[in-house]
This record gives sequence, C-alpha cells and structure tokens, in this order.
Amino acid sequence: MRKARWAAAAAGAVLLVAGCGSEGGSDKGKGGETPASGASAPAKAGSGGTLDAAAVKKEIEGAATTAGFAEKPGDEVPAALKSCMVSWQADEKKATDSKKSYETTVAALVKGGWKEGRTLDQQLSVIKTLDKSGWTLKASHHGKAGALQMVTFIATDTGPTCEKLFQEDLAKNK
Repeated sequence: MRKARWAAAAAGAVLLVAGCGSEGGSDKGKGGETPASGASAPAKAGSGGTLDAAAVKKEIEGAATTAGFAEKPGDEVPAALKSCMVSWQADEKKATDSKKSYETTVAALVKGGWKEGRTLDQQLSVIKTLDKSGWTLKASHHGKAGALQMVTFIATDTGPTCEKLFQEDLAKNK
C-alpha cells in the first residue's frame, strides 16, 4: 500500500513536470479548475532557483504552524526522492478551523513569494497550485469539519534531474 501511494505521488509529479493537466482540464468552465487571480505561469523546469528541499519544508512548516496547524506524522518521502520532494501533512484535528488555517497558510506562502497558479475547487476539496524557484507546491484541503478531513502540502522540484528520479521511482514501483 505504501509503495502504491508513493508511486501515485511520483506519477503525479512526473505528469506535473511534463505539463499534463496544466491547461484545458476537463473541469474547465464547470466550476472546477480555474486560474486564480494573479495566476502565473509555472516555474520553469531546472530548479535554477535558490530553494532546496529543506528550505521548501521550512517555508511550508512556518506558514502552516503560524496558521494554527501542527504536523501530523505520515509516510516518509523515499530516500531517493528526498532532495526532490517535500510532503507535509497537517494534523487538522488540532486546528480550530482547518479550512481557515489552510487559507491562511496559502496566503502566507503567497506573501512569501510563492506564485499562485491554478485552483481546483469542487464540493469538499480544494487544491491550489503554487510555484517558486523551480518548485511546484500542491496545497490540498479535503473534507469538512466533523467528518474525514485531510490537509496536505506536497512540493516537487520541477528540474530535469528530479524528473528523471521520479520516472525511475515510478518504473521501479510498477
């Protein structure tokens, strides 16, 4: 199960790096995926920026904890992908209002230089894409108060070196 979850995450990262789903999604015009105000083009592949995985994790953690989240222990990023991927899951039960904390976290990241891209907002799920210095971050809030909820922040380096590592991991876990 654990390998399947990471294989799915790696596949998503590969698709993200390859640009699939970034334009003309099937939900376009149906209240689904729409450009956010101030949307920008995705960061260019190559991670020519100054961020590394530790800096990205620090930015996510700082914004999320300031917004009222605590980190929930989760699956570790595979060792081969640690320099290319950051996964931070919020313990939404410890937040007073997880939806508000999610929105505050995203706003803090944007204020910190992350450029907001596309937003998928359907019923009980919101996924926002943010880009900065060769990294793409998917900020997700699923569920509602009093029911099953999950809040995650998953960032991937979009450079060619990491793209190759994601593809290798995906092939290995087929």
